[in-house]
Amino acid sequence: MKQALTTIVLMVLAYLCGLAAQALGLPLPFMLGPLIGAALIATGMPHRLPEGYCFPNALRLAFIAIIGLMIGAQVTPALFSQAQGYALTLGAVTLFVGLAHGAGYAIYRRLGGYDATTAFYASAPGGLYESIEMGAAAGADMTRLMMQQFLRIIVVVTVMPLGLSLWLGAPMGSAGGMTLARGDVPWSDLPVVALAGLGGLALGHVLRLPAGQMTGPMALAAVLSLTGWLSLDLPQWLVNLAQMVMGAALGMRFTGLSRGLLARGAGLALLAVGSMLAIGVALAAGLHALTGEAVDVLVISLAPGGVTEMALIALSLNANPAFVTLHHIYRIVLTVLVIGAAARFRPARRDAPPDR
Repeated sequence: MKQALTTIVLMVLAYLCGLAAQALGLPLPFMLGPLIGAALIATGMPHRLPEGYCFPNALRLAFIAIIGLMIGAQVTPALFSQAQGYALTLGAVTLFVGLAHGAGYAIYRRLGGYDATTAFYASAPGGLYESIEMGAAAGADMTRLMMQQFLRIIVVVTVMPLGLSLWLGAPMGSAGGMTLARGDVPWSDLPVVALAGLGGLALGHVLRLPAGQMTGPMALAAVLSLTGWLSLDLPQWLVNLAQMVMGAALGMRFTGLSRGLLARGAGLALLAVGSMLAIGVALAAGLHALTGEAVDVLVISLAPGGVTEMALIALSLNANPAFVTLHHIYRIVLTVLVIGAAARFRPARRDAPPDR
């Protein structure tokens, strides 16, 4: 009973934090606001939580599926009209994954002092849950690994829209009011959305897709859209609720972390993500010269995380969000394959330094 009541209270606080973040003009306000609020509770008042409390995983999975459906519904035949240029852009993503992973590894290993195994999985530029699962099996320091992987996502979805807003002189993504949802979807459509979400989760599980909780529903929605069998429309309130659940779940991941460790991890994440973004910008500039595609669209296609927010920024730039999402899915798949193949050659783990 205490667990359920705690979750209800957290969701009420998440809604209030989302409204506050929206008023401040933050990107993805209904994810970042709840994330910040939940993280403050997890790190500042863990004693207020019931013993052993964990945010309900089933609730998190259900709403991640909603986000997957929303993105997959943007895949239309028009997306493939420029398929001849994908060889270059996907090739750049391939190069990006190798360079970004190497840069992140060097930062966590040399500057952070992390053991080789933890640094390897913490620096993976994609495959959030897969890198954590493989890292656990390899004997990585799970506190540091989970912290750095979640901070990677947080830094990207915060820095990218804010940076592009300053560069272009206008709010980007959700901060600029962009959304992939609709506000006039009838309630009678919700059972279809629920069935599609369940079907997508089952598809991701059966096919063992990377990030299957999102890519399964995304793939199903894409197939329905491409074949014309069904066009899925999601109401804005449901998308906001999904982001609140995701934000609160991410924030609660920091339960029990010392403030010193978290502050140090945040500094390392800024360095690692900064180096990855610099690599992405350099590759985007080269691709622009070869393909003529806008640099800003290429930059968000090469960002090391934040699939949903990057798709929303694409809308702000009048670019196809499915094009951007396609490159992010490829990045995730490639990263998971790389770390899976390299796992057999992973170095022996050494003791991690004490928390500071």
